[in-house]
Amino acid sequence: MQLNADFSKRAAVHGEQTEWVKSPMPGVDRRMLDRLGEEVARATTIVRYAPGSKFSPHVHTGGEEFMVLDGVFQDEHGDFPAGSYIRNPPESSHTPGSEPGCVIMVKLWQFDMADRTHVRIDTNKMRALPMADRPGVSVMPLFHDRREDVRMEIWDAGATVDLAVPDGIELFVVDGSFVESGETFQSQSWLRLPCGDTLRATAGKDGCKVWIKADHLKETPTAPAT
Repeated sequence: MQLNADFSKRAAVHGEQTEWVKSPMPGVDRRMLDRLGEEVARATTIVRYAPGSKFSPHVHTGGEEFMVLDGVFQDEHGDFPAGSYIRNPPESSHTPGSEPGCVIMVKLWQFDMADRTHVRIDTNKMRALPMADRPGVSVMPLFHDRREDVRMEIWDAGATVDLAVPDGIELFVVDGSFVESGETFQSQSWLRLPCGDTLRATAGKDGCKVWIKADHLKETPTAPAT
């Protein structure tokens, strides 16, 4: 399967306007944003767990990172409420599920295969720091290495965001809205811009909280080898 698989082009999906599709696991549905591969895939997906649903124990050979958007995600490592950011590196394992139900945005097979760093952050307990060189923008760092920079940004109401993205960028709206290229992005909307582009966006009347991954498209993504 290939979905938004041309990484040289802008791609956008509005999650709340996209139908849920059943996954192979009962009680777990998804909205696909981009995908290279079949069930084993380099993928970006919104996943919904019905109350009481869970996966069987499994290994994330290519790593998994996710943001909890609603409800509480659970595994043997803890209970993770909305606002949690998790990185399970390659070769890690867990048994995910949710007794109350939850919605997450998850990315699979997008790690350095040598990465073994676990990250578990509750962003509700963090404070975003204002950026002196970017008026109306505050930043909450989540992860950084030589391959990528992951962060939460808070944009004030009406703030103008003008940012060069030499190595590409992805944005996922957690709350609020913004306008880019005449298109309005609201909760669960996703935007990917290619290397060499420039992000030009304006936050909505209530501002915007946006999850961002940048500098990670230097090498053209490929499907996992199976």
